[in-house]
Amino acid sequence: MSSTESPRAEATHGAAAPRILCAGIIVLDEVFRVQDFPPPDGKAVASEYFVVNGGCAANAAIAIARLGGRAALAGPMGGPAGADANGDKVLAGLARERVDTGACERISGSPTSLSAIFVNAQGDRTIVTYSDERVKAAAPRDPGGLAAAADVVLADNRYPQFVRPICAAARRRQLPVVLDGDKPTAEDDPLFRMASHVIFSSECLRGTTGCDDLAEGLQRVARHSDAFLAVSNGPNDILLLQGGALARVPVFEICAVDTLAAGDALHGGFALALAEGCNEVEALRFGAAVAGIKCTRVGGSGGMPSRAEVEAFLAENADAMSAPSRAGGS
Repeated sequence: MSSTESPRAEATHGAAAPRILCAGIIVLDEVFRVQDFPPPDGKAVASEYFVVNGGCAANAAIAIARLGGRAALAGPMGGPAGADANGDKVLAGLARERVDTGACERISGSPTSLSAIFVNAQGDRTIVTYSDERVKAAAPRDPGGLAAAADVVLADNRYPQFVRPICAAARRRQLPVVLDGDKPTAEDDPLFRMASHVIFSSECLRGTTGCDDLAEGLQRVARHSDAFLAVSNGPNDILLLQGGALARVPVFEICAVDTLAAGDALHGGFALALAEGCNEVEALRFGAAVAGIKCTRVGGSGGMPSRAEVEAFLAENADAMSAPSRAGGS
């Protein structure tokens, strides 16, 4: 049985699927499709406009649910119900995706975070997000209880005040904690030590370390953390550290039309595959397939693929799944 079939096939067709707790930012995305991004002090005409659920944690939860995992979401939102229409809309969308939102906390008198997103003809995106300070400062009511109900915790670092107690509680229970390094921070950020696995975006790693070379950036963070470290880099190979040595996992060649939520798809696929018994390299390949398919579709979280689509994609692209190669730089 191949590495792309065994653990995941058992989890999907046998025992109950693992429960992944996604913790962090929850957003309502307003998306504008444009031919080109407007220049400074300029204007652009949108060819399409739509509203979709967003935010790293929420997007990853939707990806996990569509892949057959049991996804729970914990994060602060505006409230209360009935007074914050955007938050009500977000929760209704998550319910349709069968994401458990019981741990989403409504902050009275605050609006749910909102993003304006521009996607150009090449599929690249520019994002402006507003989050109320009261939402950013919120803390979870019962981090221990949230961790106790999970098999794996996947957290982003957008709301460290909220996710830090959950990550700490999960590590006390010896659960895997996957951190989405999305927001630039400090090399010795405590979340890097709490996490068992950290997967950075290239923007976050460069902003965190002040280093353009991604390989060197990983090595710098490794001085402060024993976690498994990797960094995604758009259409380029995923870089990771194995036993202190740099290695690469190739991503899949696709025709990208919308890269919105691609990193969240990668993290969701990685966390689920890890929970199902895959090693880190197998989990990165699975996550890369989820992200690759997502990039061929317009719609952010709405473009997340099903499990059957990912398995078929992996089978069709088996030649791109060779062992990770050693690398001397980024």
